Amino acid sequence: MEVQSRSVTLIGVPVEEGSGRRGAAMGPAALRIAGVDQTLIDLGHDVCDEGDIHVVPARDLPNHPKAHNLRLIGAYTRALEASTYEAAAAGRFPLILGGDHSLSMGSVSGMARYAAEQDRPLFVLWLDAHSDFNSPATSPSGNMHGMPVAFFSGQAEVAEILPKDRPLVDPRNVFQVGIRSVDPSERVEIQKHGVNVFDMRSIDEQGIAATMRHIVSTIEKANGLLHVSLDVDFLDPDIAPGVGTTVPGGATFREAHLVMEILSDSGLVSSLDLVELNPFLDDRGKSARVLVELTASLFGRRIFDRPTRAA
Repeated sequence: MEVQSRSVTLIGVPVEEGSGRRGAAMGPAALRIAGVDQTLIDLGHDVCDEGDIHVVPARDLPNHPKAHNLRLIGAYTRALEASTYEAAAAGRFPLILGGDHSLSMGSVSGMARYAAEQDRPLFVLWLDAHSDFNSPATSPSGNMHGMPVAFFSGQAEVAEILPKDRPLVDPRNVFQVGIRSVDPSERVEIQKHGVNVFDMRSIDEQGIAATMRHIVSTIEKANGLLHVSLDVDFLDPDIAPGVGTTVPGGATFREAHLVMEILSDSGLVSSLDLVELNPFLDDRGKSARVLVELTASLFGRRIFDRPTRAA
């Protein structure tokens, strides 16, 4: 299959305050050093790097004891919502370089606004070890990187970060793949709201290809747009150790590439997050390189095109 050239906008989001440890702010730099831009250029895509988003805390937002750093995360959410929407509206593919997973509050919300204008439903593929469906009322930690799915589904309205009438994502349009760590309250909420969860047992039993083909078929039938949010901890920590929330038993290298290859074949993906990369915890850039290779698969690289690494 010939790869269709795409216009890609890179948006760096050096946010780490949504997580419980520091280091994810270095993620955008590590992905650039690993060559995410040149890799896409070599595949024939037009790439524009918009640099990193920098914000100051939003003073109109309250402090909250169970939503840590709400003012700063809120400011990042607003800025990224606007940047993601503007890139999509200009006919470009927003590729978000993170940064912890709280950034998806902004990127998915921006794509939801764009999808609503196109009169198409937005679907979200959440490749992650965690469901991230907590709200300040249910979160054991108060860390906002565990709240983005609830936020863009309208179930974590801790403050008016974005307008109340903003387009939301139907939780039934969220597909979570690779899940293997869910808080008890999250389990109740995701079942209540109809989130589609494919945990690692499901993948072991059904196979990743069957799972992905079901997801792709569902989105195709609905004429939907698809936002993909890829957390480093979707992968097994032996493959990608550079993340602050490692959970054993994640996706293998081949499973992850097959996910991206099936998505590439589908032509459905309209935006992508790369999140939770913590270079401070990585092994000589290993995790950053894996994320770049997976991105290459999503953008059309095939097995027979892969370069051979020197021993």
